[in-house]
Amino acid sequence: MHKGKTRAQHLQEIADNYRAEGGVWPAPITSIAEWAIRKGLWQPRRGSLLRQCASELAAAMREEYFTDPQGRRVRKKHVYHELQQMLWVDIEDARPEQMQKAFAHRRRQILGDCHQLKIDVDSYNENNAHDAHIQMCFDFTDDLVEMDQPTQYARIA
Repeated sequence: MHKGKTRAQHLQEIADNYRAEGGVWPAPITSIAEWAIRKGLWQPRRGSLLRQCASELAAAMREEYFTDPQGRRVRKKHVYHELQQMLWVDIEDARPEQMQKAFAHRRRQILGDCHQLKIDVDSYNENNAHDAHIQMCFDFTDDLVEMDQPTQYARIA
């Protein structure tokens, strides 16, 4: 990594170099990673095994679901911020104040994603070479109602 660059800037440069050298684009991230490793442009950082393990554990816990008594698929493990650290809890035995913090944390993440999407859409609409305008709705009320509808219907005999 070059001095003066953050790790993220170094990784962004790798992706740019992949494209510049004729890598297939759009590309799966694994293709870019394979190319970077093969070229010797990426190596794990010292101490990264702990972070990598923690990252893999967190990803796995985010993917753990169970079916509640009403038949809903529910995320089992949740994370919240307390005393300068992220703490994980299980929805089945977490205290209400822990789940309140965890739900608020997830809502802030979603809001941040929506805000960045709005910035990206606005920039595309004002600067794209195709004179295109993409409309984006950030009111999810109807989407949530629709997603709660059954996907299978009883047969009528």
